[in-house]
Amino acid sequence: MKRKSILFLSLTALLTLYGCTSTPPKEETIFQYKDSYVGDSGAVGNITRPLAEPAGEHMSGLELKTTEEPYGIIVNYSPDDSIENNELDYRELSLYNASIILALVKNAEWVQFNFVEEKVKVPRDELENWIGKDIRDFSEEEELRSFIQEHLEDAEKVDQFFRD
Repeated sequence: MKRKSILFLSLTALLTLYGCTSTPPKEETIFQYKDSYVGDSGAVGNITRPLAEPAGEHMSGLELKTTEEPYGIIVNYSPDDSIENNELDYRELSLYNASIILALVKNAEWVQFNFVEEKVKVPRDELENWIGKDIRDFSEEEELRSFIQEHLEDAEKVDQFFRD
């Protein structure tokens, strides 16, 4: 009986110590997929799903272009009757979402968004030239989102990206 009590107390103490030393789980963000590759459909899907609305909500599929370089990602959207065509700026949405995708997917060189009304392609080199830095240098989600948003607030700068 004494042996069982000692074993029980030892096990209880061990479990208590283990529980006290474990760290709480980190809040999950899409940055957990940083340095993913185009061929990792699970990671790319997890990156694209929560992007700015209406993207995540109305995304109808992904195409991962991995057979020849430059590798790219095509994001397809389904029509949404609740959104008027003039309410949505596809260019801003594309720049925002492409920035996040290209920051996290290491070997993606371009992202194309196929909306019902139009297609918008954002090459990495043109995006980085436009913002003036390597988009992969960001290590925190909030910092990246704020940086992108600042660039999108300048309508003339957005126009410039699509003129060049």
